[in-house]
Amino acid sequence: MFDFLQGYDLLGAFWVTVQLTVYSAIGSLIWGTVLAAMRVSPVPLMRGFGTCYVNIVRNIPLTVIIVFTSLGLFQTLGVSLGADRFTTINFRLAVLGLTAYTSAFVCEAVRSGINTVPLGQVEAARAIGLGFPQVLRIIVLPQAFRSVVGPLASVLIALTKNTTVAAAIGVAEAALLMREMIENEAQLILISAIFAVGFLCLTLPTGLFLGWVAKKVAVKR
Repeated sequence: MFDFLQGYDLLGAFWVTVQLTVYSAIGSLIWGTVLAAMRVSPVPLMRGFGTCYVNIVRNIPLTVIIVFTSLGLFQTLGVSLGADRFTTINFRLAVLGLTAYTSAFVCEAVRSGINTVPLGQVEAARAIGLGFPQVLRIIVLPQAFRSVVGPLASVLIALTKNTTVAAAIGVAEAALLMREMIENEAQLILISAIFAVGFLCLTLPTGLFLGWVAKKVAVKR
């Protein structure tokens, strides 16, 4: 039944999907946290930039962002992100696009966690002479992250599924291989089921584990 799988690097394709997810998740967490800090900053210019970025990026389809990284950044502006091989360039551009898009959702999740921190703690920290960066780093963000593990898990699962859009610029991940197999083999239902199970194996354990973590680290009010 599965003889048609010979000649296809199924595990390799899913490994590329995992790499896209991990690198994009790290980048999104960093940039999303910076954006969240901007959105609660006392500096109007930083608040304005963070708000505009989130509202604009969240309302642009991910496919448009990914295609722009290839056609706009690479082919028009010559941005290669330090790579010289076409496959590596596309992979890095896909990570950049996924990071730019997902960080907007990470920002909103982190900002919701920041809003759960009691205002009295912030005022007490300011009263003893701590500046805004210190209050954010020492008091606010540690509690905020503990409050939003669940929402961040949902963002991570969505990111895992969104990596399929990278096939639009030729990144050899699972969705691109699935399309190739469907074109070459007369096994539409079976191929679709195999890839559905593959993504289920990636997302379900992640959701269960992070759900358990969220309960363990939840801030008791």
